[in-house]
Amino acid sequence: MRPLSLLKVPLLFLLFIEFQIVASLEAVAQEKGDFRVAFWNFENFFDPFVDSTRVYNEFTENGSQHWTKSRFYKKRNNMYKAILAISENEPLAVLGIAEVENQYVLNMLFNQTPLKTHNYRIVHYEGDDKRGIDVALVYCIDKLQLVYTEPVKVKNPKNRKYKTRDILYAKFYDRRGDTLHVFVNHWPSRYGGERETIKLRSLAANTLKHKVDSLVFLHQTIPKVIIMGDFNDTPEDPSIKDILCYDVLVNLFADGNKLGFEGTLKHQYTWQIFDQIIVTNSLINNDKGLVYRRNSAAIFHGDFLFEKDESFGGVKLFRTYVGPKYFGGYSDHLPVYIDLIFR
Repeated sequence: MRPLSLLKVPLLFLLFIEFQIVASLEAVAQEKGDFRVAFWNFENFFDPFVDSTRVYNEFTENGSQHWTKSRFYKKRNNMYKAILAISENEPLAVLGIAEVENQYVLNMLFNQTPLKTHNYRIVHYEGDDKRGIDVALVYCIDKLQLVYTEPVKVKNPKNRKYKTRDILYAKFYDRRGDTLHVFVNHWPSRYGGERETIKLRSLAANTLKHKVDSLVFLHQTIPKVIIMGDFNDTPEDPSIKDILCYDVLVNLFADGNKLGFEGTLKHQYTWQIFDQIIVTNSLINNDKGLVYRRNSAAIFHGDFLFEKDESFGGVKLFRTYVGPKYFGGYSDHLPVYIDLIFR
C-alpha cells in the first residue's frame, strides 16, 4: 500500500494548489470590480433629428441648441470613453441611465462604438416626459439574464393629467442563479422651486416604496434589490430619508465622506449628492450569493469630467451645454457605482 499512498500525496497537493489558484483568480476578479453596477445622468442625450410626435425639438440642427450630427457624435464618443473608464475597461453588469431620448441614441452608443465588444443589451421604454427624455438600463449578457421588465408609472391622484418620467424595473438572474431586482429612477426636478416640487418627488418615492413592498410580500422575504437614479433630492431630504429608506433599504450614498468626492452635481459653490444607489439589506447582511462589497460605493470623478470654475472657485463639471452655449463636454452629473461580489 505504500506506493499507492505516495501517489496520493502529489495528487492532493496538486488539487490544493489548483484550489489556491482559483481562489486567487476570483479575488483578483473581485478587486477589479467584476460585478460593477453604475448609474449616470447623461444630460440631454438627444439625436439630431426632428421628432414629429414631440413638441420639444430644441436639440436639432435648426432648434435653439443647434444640435448637429457632429455635436451628437462628439457627445456619443465622449460618453463611451467615460463608460470605459468607469468600468475599468471591463463590462459593467448594469448601467442605469437618465436623460436619453430614444432607442436610437442608445444603439449608437452601445452598438456602434468599442462598447459593442462588451455584450451589452438595452432596456428602454418611451415615456411621458414632455421633453422626451427617458430612463434606460443596459446590462451585460455575460453576467446577467433578463427575466422581466416594465415601466412603472408615477401617478398623481389629485391630477389625472400629471405626467412624469417612468421608473424602470428589471428582474435578473445572475450566472449562479441568484435573483436581482433593479429600479432606475429620474425623479421630478426642482424646476419651479424646491419646496414647490417636493410633493412630486414624494409621489415618486411612495410609488417606488410600494413596488419594493410588493416584492417583499411576494417573496415572503427580503429580496435583493438595487435602486439607482437621479432623485433630484439629497439623502437627507424627506423623499429619500423619511419615505423611501425605511427598515429594509440602505442608502449606500448617505455618508458623503466615504464616496471619494463631494457630490454628483454642483450649484454655485455647493456640491450635492442627487445621484445615489440604495439597496435592500439582504445585499449587505448575507453570507451567500451576490452581495455588496463593503465600502465600494463611490462617485466616479475622472479629471476629464471637470473644468476650472472661474465664477465660484475650484472645479465644475465639463458640460455639453450651459444654457444655449455649447462646450462639447460630458454631463452636469457625475456617475456613481457600487461593486458586488459572489460568496
